[in-house]
Amino acid sequence: MKKSLRLIAAAALLGCATGAFATSFVYTTDLSVRATGATSDATSNISNSFKDDKIVLEAKDDAATFVASRGEIRGAHLEAALRHIRTKMPALAANDQQLAQAILTI
Repeated sequence: MKKSLRLIAAAALLGCATGAFATSFVYTTDLSVRATGATSDATSNISNSFKDDKIVLEAKDDAATFVASRGEIRGAHLEAALRHIRTKMPALAANDQQLAQAILTI
């Protein structure tokens, strides 16, 4: 009797863990999709708004270095461009990595 009770308890715990994993996977996937959408929107907004902007265009090499170094190397041109973009578009919700990637698409 005790053995079957343990088996039922183990099966119930396994069922709960599987359900939690599935929920976590769906939540994580949903967050990834939203983040990708936000990056895409930021890229599109910046590409359209700053395609002729000298400050932003001068930052392309620094942006490439920043992206390639995963944010470790920050050049002066990139810093100026990030400040410039955020001044012109204060409501833009994008991090430095997203902005640098957007600069590369211009």
